[in-house]
Amino acid sequence: MDVAFLGGPAPQRGIGVVAPFDFALDRELWRWVPDEVSLHVTRTPYVPVEVSLDLARLVSEHETLSEAVRTLNAVEPEVIGYACTSGSFVGGMIGERAMCEAMSRAGNVPAITTSGALLEALVELDVRRVALVTPYTVSVTRALESYVAEAGVAVTGCAFMGLTRHIWKVPYREVVDMARQAVHGAADALFISCTNLPTYDVIPQLEAELRIPVISANQVTMWAALRRLGTRAVGPYQALIDPAARTGPVLPGDTPGAVVPEEEQQQEGWT
Repeated sequence: MDVAFLGGPAPQRGIGVVAPFDFALDRELWRWVPDEVSLHVTRTPYVPVEVSLDLARLVSEHETLSEAVRTLNAVEPEVIGYACTSGSFVGGMIGERAMCEAMSRAGNVPAITTSGALLEALVELDVRRVALVTPYTVSVTRALESYVAEAGVAVTGCAFMGLTRHIWKVPYREVVDMARQAVHGAADALFISCTNLPTYDVIPQLEAELRIPVISANQVTMWAALRRLGTRAVGPYQALIDPAARTGPVLPGDTPGAVVPEEEQQQEGWT
C-alpha cells in the first residue's frame, strides 16, 4: 500500500500527566482531549499504602513529582498536569502552589494540579456553594472540605464512600446515587472528587437532573491543562466545557434532585 500521499501524521501538541501508581482511568482522560493533542502519562513509584492522607502525602512529595516530570521531558510536553485530587489538596492551597512550582522547575513548562484546577473551575462557574462526592474515607473527605473552605467556597452537602482501594471499579450507578445524597440545599455546583473515580458519562446526566453544573476531578484536570495550551476540552453537554450548557430550560414538572425513571436512564445510556 502506497501511503506517501498521506503526508505523515498531523502535528501533535503534548500534555504530560503525572498520576499516582494506582491510577487506572487513562482512557477517561483521553475522552476530553481534542485530536491534535496527545497525553503522555507517567506514574509515581508504587508504595504499599492504601488510599489515605498518608498515601496522598507520599505521592505528592516534591522529589517524587520532579522525578516523574523529568521522565516526560524527552517528549517535550507543553504543560504538565498532576492528576490526583487528594495528593494536591493534602497540603492546602500553599502546598498545591508549591507542587506546581516544583513541577514547573523540573519541566520548564507550566504545571497544574487537579485541586488547583478545581478552584479554577469554581471561579469560572462563579460557584460560591458546592456539594461534594468523594470515594474517600472520612478523614480524606474532611481534608477536601477544608481545602475548598480555604478558598472561600462553602460546602453545602457531602457524601463519601469510605473506600481505601479499587476506586476505579465503582460503577456509574453508585456515583449517581452519591450525587443525589450530596446535593441538598442551595448548591451552585457539584464536585465529584478523585481522578480514579469514573465520571465522564454521568456528568451530562446529573446536570440535566440536578440543574446545576457538575464537575469532576478528571474533567477539571484536562480542562485546565488544555486551557494552558489555548485550546478547549471536548465533551457533550458539560457546563464547564460548553458555556451554552450552563443554563438550560427546566421542563414542566422537573425539580432539582428528581429521580429519573429507569426506562429513561436506559435510553440515555446509563450504566
